[in-house]
Amino acid sequence: MLAIRAAAADVSLVAVAKTMTSVAATTSSEPPGLSASASRGARTGSPRQRLQKLLAVPGYDPSRVNDLLLLRPDTDGQTAAEPKEQSGNRHVVFFHGDIQNFEEEMALQPEGAEWLSWSLEQVALILGRRFPGRHVWVVRAGRMYLHKFSSYHNFVESNMFGAPEHSPYSPDSGAFLQLRALLSHGMERAHLPNPPRPPGGADGPPSGFSLTLVGFSKGCVVLNQMVYELAGARADLQMSHFVEGVSDMYWLDGGHSGGSETWVTNQHLLKELAASGVSVHAHVTPYEVCDPMRAWVGREHGHFIKTLEEFGARPSKNLHFEDEPPSIENHFRVIQEF
Repeated sequence: MLAIRAAAADVSLVAVAKTMTSVAATTSSEPPGLSASASRGARTGSPRQRLQKLLAVPGYDPSRVNDLLLLRPDTDGQTAAEPKEQSGNRHVVFFHGDIQNFEEEMALQPEGAEWLSWSLEQVALILGRRFPGRHVWVVRAGRMYLHKFSSYHNFVESNMFGAPEHSPYSPDSGAFLQLRALLSHGMERAHLPNPPRPPGGADGPPSGFSLTLVGFSKGCVVLNQMVYELAGARADLQMSHFVEGVSDMYWLDGGHSGGSETWVTNQHLLKELAASGVSVHAHVTPYEVCDPMRAWVGREHGHFIKTLEEFGARPSKNLHFEDEPPSIENHFRVIQEF
């Protein structure tokens, strides 16, 4: 998250509000070049032409909708190591932080132009270069309080500022259930083959189906909730095949407005994550983990890494911009550097 702290950090919240852009409301129209009709079925062309916006995609409950941005892979640009027939089964899902929104929404705000390089469209293009040959999905938070504070309440119980209240797996709600339903409905709307079946489907994902999950800043609360759900989801025959498709999870400079649980520290949960075979990646900057006003963030990050290692996992860990002053700019730049 972008300096959205607990109630005790109201002073820093005001300071950030003066320097950061505000994002617009959560409804939007199709911008030029992103209409579904123009991009439907696109396989080649410029990256912009391969972007498709899907609005109000329903999750496991019709009332739990999220907007999605899809970047289709450039199949003509794939190498022999990335067969075209596999690209339809490989997906990257990104959960953004505060402030970030569709670029036309950000441009409506007086100071939005300063941060347009980190709009959802720009992030999708960055991820397309980072993960060539895969479908890239950007999930827009279901609610933006005061047009800037992202809340992933469709995935995890959250307050108005987006601080989460994590809970164990339930077959009737939660992050995995919401993501599976969003991908199922999103792929159907985008006319992609072999979508994962919604809840109750008898079949698992198609052969070769893989998911790479990336959370940035506030978006890391969704990954944290999935760690809370992991044991129960793996034990549920209706969900286990989908969960087994998760190959990698990337935490990018996680943060939120609560005063704890920025990183998962529960040993039982981390033991399950270590045993799951998911490759864990943690990329941080001094902005989040070296702030003396929020010292718990750095401690929790260290505990997260150490505990996973004790349970036999080999998480990749990187502190970016270690020799530079903490800044929001570098906080964003981790999206390019990871």
